[in-house]
Amino acid sequence: MMTDWYAERTPDRSATAVIAVTLLALLLVAAVPVALLVGLVMMMLGHVLGGLALFGGSILAAAIAVALAGMSGMRHLRKLVSGRSFRVAHLDGSQYIDVAEPPGSDYTNIVRLDRSEYTEVR
Repeated sequence: MMTDWYAERTPDRSATAVIAVTLLALLLVAAVPVALLVGLVMMMLGHVLGGLALFGGSILAAAIAVALAGMSGMRHLRKLVSGRSFRVAHLDGSQYIDVAEPPGSDYTNIVRLDRSEYTEVR
């Protein structure tokens, strides 16, 4: 019913935290050019150290927020992949040995290779 669908579509706490940290990181990265302009204005008015501190602080805050968003996003992705709700199958080359190509083909310019004539690139 509708309540079950809504409960499935609502992100859990960790997903909400990842979204919030990502939005904060985007906001801080977008604020870096504004901080550069304000810092330049401050330096023209004689506050050189204040302008440099403002610009450097904005870059540092944005870098920390981006790193935090990346780490929390990767942790959330690992949790999703390791959970039972998201099925991932690890395939290797041995699972494709028994798969045969179709016997008939409409293409006339196909060169068929034997297994010994090519190698698998990993």
